[in-house]
Amino acid sequence: MGSNSDPDNPSIRSVYEQHGVRGFYEQHGEAYRNPHESAIRLALHAGLSRWSLDMSRVLDLACGSGEVTLALQELGCTNIVGIDPYTAEAYRARTGRLAEPFTFEQISEGALEGRRYSLIVCSYALHLLAASRLPLVAYQLQRIAPALIILTPHKRPQLREAWGWQLQDEILVARVRARLYRVSANP
Repeated sequence: MGSNSDPDNPSIRSVYEQHGVRGFYEQHGEAYRNPHESAIRLALHAGLSRWSLDMSRVLDLACGSGEVTLALQELGCTNIVGIDPYTAEAYRARTGRLAEPFTFEQISEGALEGRRYSLIVCSYALHLLAASRLPLVAYQLQRIAPALIILTPHKRPQLREAWGWQLQDEILVARVRARLYRVSANP
């Protein structure tokens, strides 16, 4: 698989089935590039122009090769932290930044406890998370930021208010869904 590996491509799906999502990124993470980067950028820019959000300290969760970080920088955002356990080298090569190596499992166990971000952006990743792990990850994320944008090519994931998040808005741009969640008053 080349650097333009498409996770929604049937051949990638078969690799996911054979090796699992983790196995795919362990094997191909250094060269990974999301082929939907231009659509991700368009959806993120559209959402951020529509929603009034504090971008003073942003977490690029599952940062890949920096698609979101680069789009945020285009909008003037400079205080960005990337997290991805598999694509750190691809992220560094494109952004010049280091990515922290936390997994969703570690996050669900509280690895980010005590941190504060103004916004979390998670692109093309939460829909790959096991449904059983999603509530704990969502709960931990609402403890560190008041707002979350999920960029996804699917209708999933749908976060629930019981997990600490309330859906505020959703837009669809170039087949990418951008969902804005805010911490709910009654998690």
